[in-house]
Amino acid sequence: MNSQQEQFLNLQTHPARLKAEEAAWYLGFVPHEITILMSEGLLKPLGHPPATGVKYFSTSAMEELRRDSKWLARASDCIVNYWKVRNEKKAAQRDNGHDAPLKEMLTPSSQSEQPRPSRRLVGATE
Repeated sequence: MNSQQEQFLNLQTHPARLKAEEAAWYLGFVPHEITILMSEGLLKPLGHPPATGVKYFSTSAMEELRRDSKWLARASDCIVNYWKVRNEKKAAQRDNGHDAPLKEMLTPSSQSEQPRPSRRLVGATE
């Protein structure tokens, strides 16, 4: 546990809205798992934030979820299933030979055999 996380969890009162990282600490997840829970519809950010914007979560809603053992079980299962599917996809790609290095994938005919022309800088004197 890092010092920021420890300080946050030891607060007497938490702010009314939490950033994704704080919500993860509060619920006992790691920050990147919040995105997974949102994509599965288990967590909803406040308002209508843009896809790349900062997401905030209601502290009172996080408190309810924190006390709900059924929700925690569903969320934990969701995380486990996410990594299971992702690892299966990775293994399938590896088995199909899709992880070959780029050099091996290029054929001699696809590589340019002619040297590139040198570029002159505009305004440069020789």
